[in-house]
Amino acid sequence: VQLQESGGGSVQPGGSLRLSCTVVGNTYRGKCMGWYRQAPGNECELVSTISSDGSTYYADSVKGRFTISQDNAKNTVYLQMNSLKPEDTAVYYCAADMVLPTYCSGGPKMRAFGYWGQGTQVTVSS
Repeated sequence: VQLQESGGGSVQPGGSLRLSCTVVGNTYRGKCMGWYRQAPGNECELVSTISSDGSTYYADSVKGRFTISQDNAKNTVYLQMNSLKPEDTAVYYCAADMVLPTYCSGGPKMRAFGYWGQGTQVTVSS
């Protein structure tokens, strides 16, 4: 199983980006998919998750600005990021695994995920 990410880049504050993550090599039901990010000098933090039943989780820092969605036919999850701030600058990682929906939408720990993407850089700067 591989996770292929795309969509990172550089934008000015207030701008938007959409990240994509496609699961390649296997399709399975019951998957939880999430996005984490890590800024230089900071710990990796959970940004958002979406469970197999469509329930979602958002970190307080991104609520109202980021939207996670999934296209099951394409085995792809998206993270639409609007009103970006300089503090959103980080490497964003996609993660996936079989996780119960109640745990997936409750802010799961990193160790719940066994599959990770390579990371994509998001830079917000004027």
